[in-house]
Amino acid sequence: MVSRYKKEFLEIEKIGSGEFGAVFKCVKRLDGCVYAIKRSKKPLAGSTDEQLAMREVYAHAVLGHHPHVVRYYSAWAEDDHMIIQNEYCNGGSLQDQIMENMKSGQLVMEQELKEILLQVSMGLKYIHSSGLVHMDIKPSNIFICRKMTEAEQEDSDGEDDLSSASVLYKIGDLGHVTSFTNPQVEEGDSRFLANEILQEDYSQLPKADLFALGLTITVAAGVGPLPCNDDSWHYIRKGNLPDIPQSISPAFYDLLKQLIHPNPGMRPSAAALVKHSVLRRSHGKAAQLQKQLNVEKFKTAMLERLVVGTESCKTCSEFREG
Repeated sequence: MVSRYKKEFLEIEKIGSGEFGAVFKCVKRLDGCVYAIKRSKKPLAGSTDEQLAMREVYAHAVLGHHPHVVRYYSAWAEDDHMIIQNEYCNGGSLQDQIMENMKSGQLVMEQELKEILLQVSMGLKYIHSSGLVHMDIKPSNIFICRKMTEAEQEDSDGEDDLSSASVLYKIGDLGHVTSFTNPQVEEGDSRFLANEILQEDYSQLPKADLFALGLTITVAAGVGPLPCNDDSWHYIRKGNLPDIPQSISPAFYDLLKQLIHPNPGMRPSAAALVKHSVLRRSHGKAAQLQKQLNVEKFKTAMLERLVVGTESCKTCSEFREG
């Protein structure tokens, strides 16, 4: 039997590996576009890999398309592998960026940290509004696209796509996604795990994503590897941020502390974060562009009304002459 993967795609290089399996950069022969193809480990049938793969496929089916969630195209099984065709993000992951920064001695500065927080919050807002939670937010699951395509600009609804930046941050790897009304929780990375999940308290699941997001931004700010357990793990779960090796504003620091608050009810929701005053400057340019777009839409509407009015007058005139 001819492999669909080999028939339809030209494999360029391996770009990642993880719990699910391996990810390859591929060109689809039919359209010439680049995609990220995820291939699960063997054996597939009845394994954890299969569960993660099916969760990811189902989650994408429910979610559809959003500018801040990695786009899904197709999935199929062959040769005991589950294969998922996703959008290729040309900037790699946030984890890749963090590792590069460590090598070069650079830091992601506050303004960009706010932009990451804002955009990932947009993605989480969309996921949560669909009745789902991600349950594995961390730097390696935040992907970077260097430019916004025309299709993404057209698909965005204006409300959620507040960022006009040339860099887009997108949530990927939906293998741990579950419904918060009927949760089937598969714990994600312990370094980013909220304490209430460890205690099997699933009453406020969306807030666990916000806890993980707070620590993700903290790591992006230059904090070293987070603890997997021991006293330092519990110290963070008491609401204490690890030492951040750069100066950030008190307001932004307080927001990060709110995100890891021991009481999930005290953490802001994704919807609240999108509108948070601390992040407002991050999308000031986008707001200005949106205002200009609204003006253009108004001008177009007025022009259309003028044309319709002119045509109506012409019709009336012709009727009277007849």
